[in-house]
Amino acid sequence: MTFCLNTIVIKPEDGAKIENAIILLHGYGGDGKDISVLPLNWKRHLPNTVFICPNGPQQCPINPSGFQWFDLTKDDPKYILQESIKAEKKLNQFIDEVSDKFILEKNEICLSGFSQGCMMSINVGLTSNQEYKCIVGFSGKIIDQENLRLRKKVSTDTLLIHGDSDQVVSPNFLLEAKDFFIRNDISIETHLIKNCDHHIPIEASSIALNYIIKKIN
Repeated sequence: MTFCLNTIVIKPEDGAKIENAIILLHGYGGDGKDISVLPLNWKRHLPNTVFICPNGPQQCPINPSGFQWFDLTKDDPKYILQESIKAEKKLNQFIDEVSDKFILEKNEICLSGFSQGCMMSINVGLTSNQEYKCIVGFSGKIIDQENLRLRKKVSTDTLLIHGDSDQVVSPNFLLEAKDFFIRNDISIETHLIKNCDHHIPIEASSIALNYIIKKIN
């Protein structure tokens, strides 16, 4: 089976049965290979999990060797929201294909992402007809709180992690997101990593892994 997005698939070792999936979404200008470093540290702790690392649907104009989930070249919130919703449709199609391929329900799938991939994970994870296992987001934000509030259908448990020195996506967005989740009765856990800029350090990876293990078990 071919997927609608080019993707890296990391299956369990020794042919172990697949019981869960973690879909990892890269940041703006990145690709599936970038984010696939996380499963290298996670997979031995999650022996029945398949890791799926797709490329975004569009080539990134700022970094033509990388990809984007939606365009950021216009500083126009309405345009960005429209483009992100288009990307959601493509991502939902991809997730349906993953579900069919590995015979998994949404509540057996964790959505995780970095930066723009985190934004996509939050939107898709809360507007689905069925709750996901969890959402794990690094260094992201909610694209449009009012739009998400109106479209929200489920309350998928969520972990958000951010660096306190992030110059690309301000850590203030973590506090804003936490407030949104609390006001909308969604279980939320947040961690602010000291002296961390716009990347995923080992500490954040470990926090995320422990959270996912807890949810899966």
